[in-house]
Amino acid sequence: MRVTSSLRWKIALTTTAVCCAVAAVLGILVHNVVAGQVVGEVRKDVTRDLDDAVNQYQYGTVHGDVNVVIDPPELPGPLRKLVARGETGSMVGKHDGEPAMWGAGPADTKVLAVWLPFDQTRRRLRDLDTAILASAALAAGIVALAGLFLADRISRRLATTAAVARRISAGDLDARVGLPADPDDPRNIRHHDEVRDVAHALDSMAGSLQERLEAEKRFTADVAHELRTPLTGSLAAASLLPEGRPKEMINDRLRALHLLTEDLLEISRLDAGVEQAELSQVELGRAVRRAVAGTRLPVTVRVVRDTVVLTDRRRLDRILANLLVNADKHGKPPIEVSVEGPVVVIHDHGAGYPPELIEQGPQRFRTGDPGRGRGHGLGLTIAAGQAAVLEVELTFANAPDGGAETTLRLPVGRLVADS
Repeated sequence: MRVTSSLRWKIALTTTAVCCAVAAVLGILVHNVVAGQVVGEVRKDVTRDLDDAVNQYQYGTVHGDVNVVIDPPELPGPLRKLVARGETGSMVGKHDGEPAMWGAGPADTKVLAVWLPFDQTRRRLRDLDTAILASAALAAGIVALAGLFLADRISRRLATTAAVARRISAGDLDARVGLPADPDDPRNIRHHDEVRDVAHALDSMAGSLQERLEAEKRFTADVAHELRTPLTGSLAAASLLPEGRPKEMINDRLRALHLLTEDLLEISRLDAGVEQAELSQVELGRAVRRAVAGTRLPVTVRVVRDTVVLTDRRRLDRILANLLVNADKHGKPPIEVSVEGPVVVIHDHGAGYPPELIEQGPQRFRTGDPGRGRGHGLGLTIAAGQAAVLEVELTFANAPDGGAETTLRLPVGRLVADS
């Protein structure tokens, strides 16, 4: 990103540009006013001298003044034409190669002219222009520094707010901007701060979101705990029923409800952040084969390159089992698992993951596309939660040749050696 594209530099450059424009307009106005006054004074002196010279010419005494000239060859052409029409006037020209203010009028059939040195006046105007330019440059520099300072403060506060928003999006609901403010403080009314308003709105949103999520977590945990005891009793009571189809149907539904309750309890523990990984060295290829064998599903395993990683074998088994069961339930065979270094890819040939799951990740009690089958939507949620505990990067995508593709990437920092 270019430096000038940042908000800080945009504000500073805009402020400087406005200051330069204002300074240029004021400089031109001051130059015109002062130049008009200074040149007007010289014209007034030339006009006075010309009137005296005309009066003296009428009495035949004009030749006594050195700045009075009859038909001077250096008289500017426009002024000579003006006199030829019988009028008098003045303008800046040259006399002996130096700037001079000429005044001329008709004298019989001749041109009577007077001149005054204009070099000092021109120097005064140049000094005035230099002072105006220096003042404008100094003002622009001061305004640019002040604008950069103020823009840096605004940009820094906005950057802090954006960083906190990214932390909240990443799941850190305790993140806050923390700008001090008291809504009842009358100073907040006199000095309204939009950046502070944005920061407080973000903090308020994060607090509200955190409260709702905490309430949802408590509700999930409470429901799971309340269901666990009666379900255990129901399973025990169902075992006393006489053998037959009714008993099988009751036991099947009770076991499904029992598994759902256990999943809810596991999710509540993951949400609470109390789960701790028990790390050990594990051969990834062997662990994947063992997890596949434990599911008793028709899955093909291909180990391209095996690797020893430091992970929690039980949690890794749980992640792989949930992903494989999900592929078997919602996808179509063949189900293929490949291991290459720290990366494990599970690929089925079903309808693929729905777009919202790929974009937002798994959501509890949401199964997405009906073409992916039925379920309570907790398997992938648990897999994602356990992957977060192990710091495993878990991504969901659809393969180019069709079907769902799930990728587990163990962090490189946890690699120990290649076997």
